[in-house]
Amino acid sequence: MIIKLTEAHIIGSFISYLLGVFIVPFVIDWSQKGGLVDLPNERKIHTTPISRLGGVAIWLSTMLTFLFLVLLSYYPYGSLLSGILLGGSLMFLLGLIDDIYNLDAKFKLVIQLSIATIVYLLGVKIDTLFNPFGAAINLGVLSYPITLLWIVGITNAVNFIDGVDGLAGSVISVNSIALALIAVAMTPAQPITALIAFILAGSMLAFLTFNFNPAKIFMGDSGALFSGFLLATLSIAGVMKGATLAILLPFLVLAVPIMDITYSSLRRILKGSSPFVADAEHIHHKLLKAGFSQKKTVAILTSVAIVGGAIATYFTGVMKHYFIYIGFLILIMVGLSVVSVLTKSEDLEK
Repeated sequence: MIIKLTEAHIIGSFISYLLGVFIVPFVIDWSQKGGLVDLPNERKIHTTPISRLGGVAIWLSTMLTFLFLVLLSYYPYGSLLSGILLGGSLMFLLGLIDDIYNLDAKFKLVIQLSIATIVYLLGVKIDTLFNPFGAAINLGVLSYPITLLWIVGITNAVNFIDGVDGLAGSVISVNSIALALIAVAMTPAQPITALIAFILAGSMLAFLTFNFNPAKIFMGDSGALFSGFLLATLSIAGVMKGATLAILLPFLVLAVPIMDITYSSLRRILKGSSPFVADAEHIHHKLLKAGFSQKKTVAILTSVAIVGGAIATYFTGVMKHYFIYIGFLILIMVGLSVVSVLTKSEDLEK
């Protein structure tokens, strides 16, 4: 049986979702029996031990779905794809080890830079910058540090927003769908990027089934680093390969994690503390302290992600393509559904 790449997009998202819904309960049971749970402390919001290995389910459902599509006789060969999948798996392993052994932040940063270097050598790189006043700027030797800054920065930015039940998963779902739609609408289209992004969206939506407040499982560093890395590299492969204004679209799509890591890093530096030391002063913490519940906090930040993703997809000419138009509507519907469920659940609790 041979399937076309355009068919693989939708099929892949459904397969990854079904696999995730099946795998997550086993991961919850396994981690609880093994004592691999996230314990409450002064920096955390939850009050009971909760499984912290959601990343295992996210990674498994994503990679198994891709393997299944390979068995269906479709495999997009290329070092670019290999770099994304290899780097994502290495980030997952780093996060998994951190979830179990609690690694030093600076050591993790060194490993992340090493992984980013590997994928850079495999072709995942930012070569040019958009210049509104003339020809595109060829980065030359600056390509390497800028690429590493983007990959490591976005990877950790996603990890930073994983502090409220359902927040990171909701934002990642919206971001991955938006990147997938943009990748298909680009000229030339980037179908492989879209395929992986849709698969990630399916895996993340399955995880969210068990992660909304009150959460039964957390994605942990393994899930956050894996997902953040995929978003960072897919944005390079699917959008930043061009020298047009489209190179700026990932900043709209990834607005929530970018705003949070920028705010958190500047605040820590201005206070004279290390930007690598975790605290409870992220944007979602500020919203909680302002009186918003966890569900409303997720609804607010997910809405920001939806707006950013919608604007970005609109500027790629999405509305000109019927297939992408349907996907655009799905993006909005998924986001609005998440917001609706969260706010209704909040009303029921009252």
